[in-house]
Amino acid sequence: MRMSAQETILLDAQLESVIDSHAFRAVLGNGHRFTAYIAARDRGGKAPEKGDFVEVEISPYNMSVGRIIISGEL
Repeated sequence: MRMSAQETILLDAQLESVIDSHAFRAVLGNGHRFTAYIAARDRGGKAPEKGDFVEVEISPYNMSVGRIIISGEL
């Protein structure tokens, strides 16, 4: 099931640690920690590293996971 654009929240987060090649522990500016994933379609490019600031897409229904938005350059 794919969510519509109205059902997601875009936020800036910092990557705290690497879980594996496509999953990270991330933290928002307010201290909320969650798991951030790189979508399968975005895995071909340069992966972010620990300490990088990224934009994430989070569902308001489950704020324990988010998707890292990969745009051209990190």
